[in-house]
This record gives sequence, structure tokens and C-alpha cells, in this order.
Amino acid sequence: MRRIHRTRRDWAVDLGLFLFAACFAAISSQSIPVAQDLGPGWRAADQVVGGLACAAVLLRRRWPVQLAVVLLLAGSQAHYLTGPTMVAVFTVAATRPWKTTAWVAALAFAPLPVFLWQLADMPEERAGAAVTYFALIAGSIGWGLFRRSRQQLIASLRERAELAEADAESRAERARREAREEIAREMHDVLGHRLSLLSVHAGALEFNSGAPRAEIERAAGVMRESAHLALHDLREVIGVLRAGSGSGPAEGERPQPELADLARLVAEARAAGGRIELAGPPSGVEPPPLVGRTAYRIVQEALTNVRKHAPGAAVDVRVAGGPGDGLTVEVRNARPPGPDRAPDAAAALGGAGTGTAVGAGGGQGLIGLAERARLAGGELTAAPAEGGFQVHAWLPWQG
Repeated sequence: MRRIHRTRRDWAVDLGLFLFAACFAAISSQSIPVAQDLGPGWRAADQVVGGLACAAVLLRRRWPVQLAVVLLLAGSQAHYLTGPTMVAVFTVAATRPWKTTAWVAALAFAPLPVFLWQLADMPEERAGAAVTYFALIAGSIGWGLFRRSRQQLIASLRERAELAEADAESRAERARREAREEIAREMHDVLGHRLSLLSVHAGALEFNSGAPRAEIERAAGVMRESAHLALHDLREVIGVLRAGSGSGPAEGERPQPELADLARLVAEARAAGGRIELAGPPSGVEPPPLVGRTAYRIVQEALTNVRKHAPGAAVDVRVAGGPGDGLTVEVRNARPPGPDRAPDAAAALGGAGTGTAVGAGGGQGLIGLAERARLAGGELTAAPAEGGFQVHAWLPWQG
């Protein structure tokens, strides 16, 4: 048998309906037309049945339909079941499907045609009692239907609120994931650039231990500065991850790079031994921060990949464009010296070469560059070109 768990509120409601049914039977007992030929025993039995029916209201949660059917059928013989019957049909209408409610309502109003047929010959007192009974049953069913519709509306609103909350949580999680991916791209670009400079100078010191003291000191200074900047950048990224999203830059944080910082970036790469020619960027006007920062990162990642996979290769960096035309960034590396460097040179800017020179790449840098360009509203392509590799990007620059 299925156990019904009642809360305190459920018990209060059930006891209230029990008292309603009992009080209704007691108050209406003087106005209910009872046949005069019934003996005292039948009258007492009729009242006992009415009391049991009131007590049976407490079973309405377990067997609502069965209780309503029994009370409706017994009501044709007993005279004090109107109150419990109202409670029973209300429970069916409020808790059971439409089809079940319709069958119970049909059973409740089945005597109505017979009553209307005999209405003209029926005593006025009995006719008034019958009209009142059908009106009370109809009101109970109507109130139950209203209660069920209201509960369904509340449940629907609650479900919509939960879905909206879940959707907001999903959007927040997606925003956090995108922020983490942006931080990961930033870490890849910045630290990859710094560490590749470290690797180049460390390799030069390892294989050229007899270099002049001034050259060794210069290489050591570059290594120290690159290590310091790499630690600073790493500290900033970890600080962002710990603090979460803030409303502005943290105290002491270095500004994000702009297009004008390309000259400094190329100078650092040249100091590491790179052969780099820079054409541009256009002077006199600075593009939007997102466009300038994206162009800077594209060139930075391209130069990092050249140092990894095609050391010694000549690199041409061209940046052109203006407001309304967009910003074009093109980085091309030639074949490095030596006959065995062609495979790496052909994939240097994409970061997918054999990686026998300075470090190994997994091709993720090019994916990150394409994603950066897409987020900025532009596009990026990369392909082998004349024994080397070329990265071409176009970024929107509104007039």
C-alpha cells in the first residue's frame, strides 16, 4: 500500500476539511427533508453514516476517486453526506486528471435529468434542497478545477524560474570558461615569447662558450630581463585566476600591448639574433585597443614560432591599413640557412614543424591566433609559401 506522507500543513488542511464537513452536516441537519416514516433506529443509523462519512474525509489523499464515488452513491439513500461529498469531489477536481474529474462529475449529475423530469410534482421543500445540493456539488467541482489550474500555473512559473536560473548559471559558466581560455591564450603568447628568447640565448652561450665577455654579458642581461618579465607575466595571470574577474586592472599591472609596441617587440627579437624586417605600422593614428592588441599578439606568436622551428630564417613583418579599410598583418619567414631546415621552415609560423631547433610545438599557437582574429571580427590564414611559411590576418578598423 502506498504510504501518504503528510506535512503539518497537510494535516491542518485535512482536519480543517473534516471540521467543515462535520459542521456543514450539523448546521444543515434541521433543513434536510427526512421522510417522516423513518423510525428512530433508521434516523440514528443515518446520522452515524454521516459521521463516518465526515471521518472518511481524512482518506481523501489516498483514495480520492473511490471516496467520491462511494459518497455520491450513498448520498442517494443517506441524508447527511452533502458536506463530505463536497470535500471528496473537490479533491478529485483539484488533484486528478480532467478525464477522471469528468467521469466523477457525470456520476454526480446523473440524477439531474430525473430530478428535472419530476420537478413539477415534487414538494417545494424537497425541490429546494435538491437544487441546493446540485449547486453545492457544481461549486465544489468548479473550485477544485480553479485550484488545480492555479497549482499548475505556479508549477509552470516555478519551472520557468528554475530554467531561467539554470540558463543564467550556464551563461555565467560559459563566460568563465571563455575568460579562462582568453587567459590561457595570453599565457601561451606572452610566456612562449619570453621563454623562446631565454632558450635562444641559453643555446648560444652553450655552443659558443668562447664568445667575448661583452657578448656573454649582453646575452646574460637579455636572459635575466626575459626571465624577470616572464615571472611578472606569470604572476599577473595567476593573480587574475585567484581574484576572479575584476572591474579594472590591478594595481601595478602593466598596460596591455598596443600596435605601437611592435617596434619594441621586433627590437627584442633582433637582440636575440633574429633577422627581421618591419614595414609599418601606420603612424599618426592608433587602431582600437582590441585590434592593436590582436595584431601585436599575432606578430609575437609568429616570431616565437620562427625561433622555435626555423632559427636563423629571415622574417618580413608588414602591417598596413587604416580606419575604414581594416588592418592587415602579414608575417613571412624564408628558408633558413642549411639544406636540412626546409621542413621546419615550411611550418615555422604555424608552430607545427619537427621542432628540432629550440623547442617543440603542437600547432596550438596557430589555432589560438585564428581564434583571436575571429573574436576581434577578422580572419586569419596560414600556409606554406616559397619554402617558408606565411601568416596573413585582416582585422576590422572602423572609420
